Amino acid sequence: MSQVLHIADAGQFELAPGVRMSPVFGEAAMFMVVELGPNAVVPTHSHPHEQLGLVLSGTMTLTIAGAEHALGPDAAYEIPGGVEHGVVAGPEGCRALDVFHPIREDYRELAGG
Repeated sequence: MSQVLHIADAGQFELAPGVRMSPVFGEAAMFMVVELGPNAVVPTHSHPHEQLGLVLSGTMTLTIAGAEHALGPDAAYEIPGGVEHGVVAGPEGCRALDVFHPIREDYRELAGG
């Protein structure tokens, strides 16, 4: 099934304090726009899904397997499944696009679908 929508209409959920996600689900992959408030934290975690991302605006410090990366607009990242990672947004916050394969069913459930 095809879909066309404005990201504001995609539905939104809060993953952690100051971290809001707007997901779009396909058949085998998904993406979401992630809005991180100033200095918001996504705690270190891992999942079996491959994750690709792109910083759209603002800044973040992304820690992947213990290595810190200071990222700003147009910085891209790739995180293999099973690798620990976490994020701290910069003082102005951050907006990023994350893509997951396969679909994160836990996020589908959080999004109400």
